[in-house]
Amino acid sequence: MTVTSSPTLAQPAVSVRGLATRALKIIEAGLGYAAAALLAVLLAVVLTNVTLRYVFATGFIGAEDLGIWLHVALIAVGAPLSLKSALAMRLDVFVRLLPERLHPTAEGLADVFSVLAAFILLFGGSEIISLLGGISPTLGLPEWVRFAFLGIGGGLILLVLSLQRIAEGKAIAILLSIGVGAALYFGLPQLFIDTRLPPSLFLALIAGLGLVLAAPLAHAFLAAAYVAIAFGSTLPEPAIVSSTVTGMSKFLLLAIPFFLLAGGLLTTSGVANQLVRFAAAMVGHRRAGLAQTTLLTSVLFSGASGSSVANAAFGASTFQPELVKHGYPPAQAGAIIAATSVLDNIIPPSIAFLILATATNLSVGSLLVGGFFAGGLMAICLAVAIHYTVRDVETRPRAPARERWQAAVAAIPAFGLGVIVVVGIRIGIVTTTEAAALAALYTLLLAFGMRLGGGRILASFTQAATEAAAIGLLIGTAGPFAFLLAVDNVSGLVSNFVTVLGGSAFAVIMLANVILFAVGLVLDIGAAILLFGPILLPAAVAAGIDPIHFGVILVVNLMIHGLTPPLGMLIFVVSGVTRVPATALFRAVVPYLLSLLVSLGVLCAWAIIF
Repeated sequence: MTVTSSPTLAQPAVSVRGLATRALKIIEAGLGYAAAALLAVLLAVVLTNVTLRYVFATGFIGAEDLGIWLHVALIAVGAPLSLKSALAMRLDVFVRLLPERLHPTAEGLADVFSVLAAFILLFGGSEIISLLGGISPTLGLPEWVRFAFLGIGGGLILLVLSLQRIAEGKAIAILLSIGVGAALYFGLPQLFIDTRLPPSLFLALIAGLGLVLAAPLAHAFLAAAYVAIAFGSTLPEPAIVSSTVTGMSKFLLLAIPFFLLAGGLLTTSGVANQLVRFAAAMVGHRRAGLAQTTLLTSVLFSGASGSSVANAAFGASTFQPELVKHGYPPAQAGAIIAATSVLDNIIPPSIAFLILATATNLSVGSLLVGGFFAGGLMAICLAVAIHYTVRDVETRPRAPARERWQAAVAAIPAFGLGVIVVVGIRIGIVTTTEAAALAALYTLLLAFGMRLGGGRILASFTQAATEAAAIGLLIGTAGPFAFLLAVDNVSGLVSNFVTVLGGSAFAVIMLANVILFAVGLVLDIGAAILLFGPILLPAAVAAGIDPIHFGVILVVNLMIHGLTPPLGMLIFVVSGVTRVPATALFRAVVPYLLSLLVSLGVLCAWAIIF
C-alpha cells in the first residue's frame, strides 16, 4: 500500500520554513543597509561639525545630541543582526557539556531570556513614550523619540529571533519560548517575594543562569534587572529602559563604530598588508623571525583597529598559512597569533579603555597614554617568550636596506592613521570621538585611493555598524545592572573587605586581581569592565593607588582572559578561522599566557611601590 499523506502533510511545514528563510534574508539585508546608512550619517554629522569649527569658527549646536540620538537608532537597528554571531556574546561552554538531547531545551530557555528582553524594550519603551514629555532644546524634537528607537529595537529582536527559529524548523520551540517569556513578563509584576536578601543577589543569580544557558549577555542583563523587581528592586520597568538608553547616550561611545570602521576599511583595502611587509622587513630575519613579524604587526595594527578580535581574525587569515609553511606547528602558530592579538585592546586606540572611561569617568587621554606603556611592556615579554619557545623553523634572509626603505615608505599611509588618533587626542585638537571620525574618514579616502569597490565599502560599514550596535547594547543594558549593584552598596562592601585585609595598596591589588581573574573566566571584557570597574576603582583610590594606573591593570587583567578557558574569545576566533581545535590552542598558548602574566605582575608591583 502506498502512503500519500506524508508529503501533503510535510509540504506546509516546508513552505513555512522557506517563507521564513526568505523573509529573514530580506529583513536582515534591510537592517544591514539601514545600519550602514545610519553610520554614514553619523560620520557625516561629526565631520561636518569639526569642519565648521576649524574652518568657519562656528558649529552646529545640536551636533552632539544628534549624534547620540543617531547612535541609539544605530543600536536599535543593528542589534538584531548579531543574534546568531559571536557578537551576541553567548557563553556556550556549559551547554556544550550537556548531553546532546538537552541542547534544544537549553536553547529554548536561552530564547526565553531574549524574548523577555525584547518585551522589556518594546513595552517598556512604549510606556516611557506615554509618560515622557518635553522637547530637546538643541534639536527641537520630542524627547520620547530617543526612547522609541529602543522600543522598535525590541520588536525587531523578537521578529528576527522568531524568523531564525522558524527557518531552522523550530517553530514550536520558539512559540513555547514566547509563551513562557510572555507569562514571565506579565506575571512577574504581580509577584512580591519578601526576603531579607538584597535584590542585587537575585539579579546576579538570574544573570548567571542566563550565561549558563548561553543567552546573549545583554539580554541576560535586561531580564535579570526585570526579574529583580519581584525581589524588591527599586528599578521599575520604565526606569530599566530609561537607564539602558542613558547608558548608551554618551558622545564618547560614538568613537567605537568609527574605530571599528577604520580598522575594517584598513584591512579590506589591503593597506594593512603593508604593515605586514614592513614588519617582515624589519624583524623577519631574526630567530623566530616570522613569529616576531606577527608580534610587530600586531603592535602596529593595534593603532589602527583598536579591536583584539579584529586583529585575531586578520592575523589568523594572514599569518597562519605562512607560519605553518615555514615549519611552525599549527597549534603553536595559532597560539602566537591569539597571544599577540591581546595587545590591540591595550595599545591605543583601545575600545576597552573607551568603555572603562564611560563607566568610571576617567580621562580617556590618560588611559591611552597608560596603554602605550603597558602595551610596550607586554610586547617585550611576548617577544622574549617567542624567542625561547620557537625552534627548528625556517628563518627569512635579512632584507636589504633598499627593501626595508621601500617597505617603510609603503606603510606610511597605515602609520598616518595612528598619528591622527594619538596626536589629535593628546594635543587636544579634537575629542576622542572626533579623532575616531577623522580616522574613519582617512581610511575611507585610502579605500577610494585603492579603488575599493562600493560593495566592499558598504560591507565594511555594515560590519562596523553591527559590531558597534552589539557593543552599544551591552553597555546600555549594563546600566540598570550597575545601578542596582550601587543601590545595594556592593562597592562599599568591597571597600570594607579591603579594610579588613589591611586597606593597603597590596591588599587592594591582590583582591582586585583575584576578582578580575574569576569574573574574566566567564564574562566578556566589556561586561566585566562595566560592572566591576565602578566597584573596584573606589577601593583602589582609597588605598592611594593612581586611578589611571589601576584602570590599566584592570584592562590588562581582563584582556589576558581572551586566552583562558572557558570563554577564551581570541582562542575561539583563531580556531574558527584556522580550523585548529581550541583545546590544542589552549595548550599551546600557555608559555605566552605566562609571559603576559609576568607583565601584569610588573604593572601591579609598580602600582604598589610608586
